[in-house]
Amino acid sequence: MTLAPVARDSMKVVAFIPARYESSRFQGKPLAPIAGKPMIQHVYQRAALCKSVSQVIVATDDERIRDCVKDFSGHVVMTGKGHHSGTDRVAEAARIMNLRDQDIVVNIQGDQPLLHPESISHLVTPLLEDPAIPMTTLIYKISEHHEVQDIRNVKAVRDREGFALYFSRSPIPYFRDSGPGRVYYKHLGFYGYRMDFLQVFASLPPGDLEDKEKLEQLRTLEHGHKIKLIETPHDSVEVDSPRDIKEVEDLLKGSKTCSCRGCHSTRPL
Repeated sequence: MTLAPVARDSMKVVAFIPARYESSRFQGKPLAPIAGKPMIQHVYQRAALCKSVSQVIVATDDERIRDCVKDFSGHVVMTGKGHHSGTDRVAEAARIMNLRDQDIVVNIQGDQPLLHPESISHLVTPLLEDPAIPMTTLIYKISEHHEVQDIRNVKAVRDREGFALYFSRSPIPYFRDSGPGRVYYKHLGFYGYRMDFLQVFASLPPGDLEDKEKLEQLRTLEHGHKIKLIETPHDSVEVDSPRDIKEVEDLLKGSKTCSCRGCHSTRPL
């Protein structure tokens, strides 16, 4: 069966930033100050610069985060507590917003204060062009060897059509033979979904591999669905712990424009 493309002007592209206060590694992370602004504000304002997105909304269950977003005149939706993943929280927020099945939902991790707005356009373009794709995410070619071994950097492998085969905190693929040509791709924490598939995802039980690797996107693969991997030239620094904030601030001080590694945006922020 051939699916007819949906006209772009009939779709909305809405970006959600799932944010929670409680975290075993970094409590209150969304509110952590970076160069005089809370991290959630940096993420929100960069996402709002993406021309492909019609609206940016923070999805949270915490009143402190809600009040912070309102203070900088951002949009926020309150969700329930106890979600298994950020995607599950985004799915609830999208339902609250009454998005239609054909609308595109973007999930932007709240710990990416240097995200490049163009990366979001890379993420949503395949969904706008091919109605058979249910979900997309971003990958970036690793240039520093130490990043391959770092378990904080999730690695990804894809098939010949560009769809994900697996994600892991371990280095994948394993190169048995030594020599040149070893290429690894890092997964960046941005997702695009069709609204109808997002609700399917949220209805699925968490997967065994998802639980072992602590990677929510593995739920999609474990249940037999596809994720299109989109390579972006823009890396994005992730804040996992308080010590990462200094790196972000140093990058911001180094340029008056976007300073993320591998990125040379001329758009002032």
